[in-house]
Amino acid sequence: MDQSSEIREFLCTRRAKITPEQAGLPAMGRHRRVPGLRREEVALLAGISVEYYARLERGKLQGASDAVLDAVARALRLDEAEQAHLRDLARTAHTGAARRVPRRGRPQPLRPTLQYLLDAMTEAPAFIRNGRLDILAINRLGRALYAPALTGSAHPANLARFRFLDPAAADFYADPDNTAHSTVALLRTEVGRDPHNDDLTDLIDELSTRSEDFRTLWATHDVRLHRTGAKTFHHPAVGPLRLAYEAMPLPTDPGLTLTAYTAEPGTASHESLNLLASWGAALDLPDLPGPGAAPTMRTRTA
Repeated sequence: MDQSSEIREFLCTRRAKITPEQAGLPAMGRHRRVPGLRREEVALLAGISVEYYARLERGKLQGASDAVLDAVARALRLDEAEQAHLRDLARTAHTGAARRVPRRGRPQPLRPTLQYLLDAMTEAPAFIRNGRLDILAINRLGRALYAPALTGSAHPANLARFRFLDPAAADFYADPDNTAHSTVALLRTEVGRDPHNDDLTDLIDELSTRSEDFRTLWATHDVRLHRTGAKTFHHPAVGPLRLAYEAMPLPTDPGLTLTAYTAEPGTASHESLNLLASWGAALDLPDLPGPGAAPTMRTRTA
């Protein structure tokens, strides 16, 4: 991906979201070519020259200090995810040309203890994914919950491909629009962290080619941190399920995240989760790669 374009579009879309009034500035002139802040207004708020800010927005983050990045983040009112994304873009910009060679993701065998951990979580659907949203390991209840996403021919199953290319996703997710936005924001965040991963680029190219919804959301340059929250499913076997989730990066396995779901005891969702466990006990799905096996990264479908 063109890193300069990534930086430029990210900064442009952020300043387009803020009006002078929101920033505490007087509106300069009646006719504005952009809906949000102008470059000179961002520069004023950040305490840097217009020329220097224009250079940053052209994608030239090389040499930008932490103090400058913090000042720009304050001027643009970036949230935590956006600040982290800006720093990721700056970190990549600092790397030399030798580090900018596109590369394929190198499949790493999952440690057997990770699958053992998942299997020990008998009352919570749980899975491990990588940055491009491939499901690399999952427990029995997780397989039951995500059955609609696991029944395709591609392995490993990819949650982004499922959301945008599989019609079943519109029924499976109770709030498909929010899920679509979150999915794209997670992929955009991953691009900032790992922009030269061709497996990630291939997935984004595929989704951009095959899904207009994905292309529209990708152009927003929104990012997010996926840590905790709630998600509502409409499962084909047990109906509505509102589940809280915790997404935990694995510190000894960079790039991998363990996600687990729970239901509040005594609720209808908790009863449905118990029913899902019984239903899932008889579920027949293709096996994921076993513990210690290297998951296949190339998962393109026709």
